[in-house]
Amino acid sequence: MAKVHSQFVCQQCGYSQVGWAGKCSNCGSWGSLVETIVASEHPTSSKRHTAGNKPVSLSSIPSRKVSRISTKITELDRVLGGGLVGGQVVLIAGEPGIGKSTILLQLADKLAMPAGRQGDVLYVSGEESVTQIKIRADRLGIKNKTIKFLEETDADAVVETIEQLAISHKQSLALRAQLSAIIIDSIQTMATDDLTGLAGSVGQVRECTSRLLRIAKSLNIPLFMVGHVTKEGTVAGPAVLAHIVDTVLWFEGDKSLTLRLLRAVKNRFGPTDEVGIFEMEDKGLIGLSSPEKIFLTKSRKEVPGSIVSSVLQGTRPILVEIQSLVVPTKMAFPKRVAQGIDSRRFELLLAVVSRRCGLPLYEYDCFVNVAGGIIVREPAVDLAICLSLASAFMDKPLPKEAIAVGEIGLIGEIREVVAQEKRIREARRLGFTRPISSEQVKFLGEAIHRFLK
Repeated sequence: MAKVHSQFVCQQCGYSQVGWAGKCSNCGSWGSLVETIVASEHPTSSKRHTAGNKPVSLSSIPSRKVSRISTKITELDRVLGGGLVGGQVVLIAGEPGIGKSTILLQLADKLAMPAGRQGDVLYVSGEESVTQIKIRADRLGIKNKTIKFLEETDADAVVETIEQLAISHKQSLALRAQLSAIIIDSIQTMATDDLTGLAGSVGQVRECTSRLLRIAKSLNIPLFMVGHVTKEGTVAGPAVLAHIVDTVLWFEGDKSLTLRLLRAVKNRFGPTDEVGIFEMEDKGLIGLSSPEKIFLTKSRKEVPGSIVSSVLQGTRPILVEIQSLVVPTKMAFPKRVAQGIDSRRFELLLAVVSRRCGLPLYEYDCFVNVAGGIIVREPAVDLAICLSLASAFMDKPLPKEAIAVGEIGLIGEIREVVAQEKRIREARRLGFTRPISSEQVKFLGEAIHRFLK
């Protein structure tokens, strides 16, 4: 076998040097040296190699249907594109305490059921002890005996354990997978002795990920990895980490609230426009098939400043309640407070309402809130925000069965939004039979005059 050693390589110019000196001796870049593994030259490596694979035409490649493995978590299957694919490597990232370890423990419980091709699940914990995981499992009501827990931070030991569990009999020439999934919590805690860097460094994360990915692909076993995030909200470690894996899932939500959103940032085996919606409870993360229960008041009444709108989360329309409050100001500069929407967008809409509709909101403190804690980033709620502000200012309620969907331009026109018919159709199914959109009215002033006067 070839001898393996490590060296430092500059990420800026690619120059190799021995030892860590803080900066590259070639280009002078500080902090750009990354430790990598280098194999010594094999005696026969100088010989010319013939190509093992030959190019093929697209028409000669047979079409194969990708078989999916259901995780038995509906919202997770939705984000993955219908389920897992054999050998798929999934990176789950999010802020600390958002629920990454919780959903992976629930996933291990679902996949460890001895049915069909499924079997044991190997849960490798580098952050928590098995005792701490046991406490969480008891809280979630998980008592599955086919979940194998391994308290280990050595990536090579983890790979060796996976090989031992995956091979059913030494006499068998073929590898028969006895593992249904592998969970690494987290990749930043893994390290290999072939590198001298600390766990979590760029070289360690890249090398450990490559070794775990290689064994998962060779055995055709799905692999889940937890990734830490930085202060800027990106995945900690090298940027190549997101390129190596097949799928990157991102957990969002306010830890003080129960709402959790799971988005697919990258997915080689499915779409990236789907969103899974969960609610954090004592028994873990519960998928919501009807999320409007969180965002809408159970017994809605005609109250000034309140109206329902529709936002698109992935391909699924979700109804949310927009609430506004307008009060006379006693300050030289009126307050502008927005919760759940961009504050600059809110100021723009206030200017449109004041200038195009003749409402003197510059003399009032204006507050707007998206009920339920969801953050809206699309302009489809512009019309609802403007109507709720006008309703609060005039102290007149909008119709209880009304739903407002539309983007507002600077001249006060109402623009059509993406999937507008789909949003309105879903709203009608839930009892909101009076849509307010670009099909009913063309300008914001016309909508205020028709529905509030």
